[in-house]
Amino acid sequence: MVEETHDELLTVREVARRLRVDDTTVRRWIKSGALEAITLPHRGKRQAYRIKKSTLDKLLSGGTPPA
Repeated sequence: MVEETHDELLTVREVARRLRVDDTTVRRWIKSGALEAITLPHRGKRQAYRIKKSTLDKLLSGGTPPA
């Protein structure tokens, strides 16, 4: 039996606040491939992304910051 782990998904704004950077910076990291994110279906003016909490936790626990 395979056990699924459900990871909390964070918005660009939530990640930006936790890293103390601007939303635009987080979006730039995602577009450049420096930060792994899930792309949601496009609705509205901007592309929507979600970042796994485990990805952010890994970054905060000593991972190299995105360039």
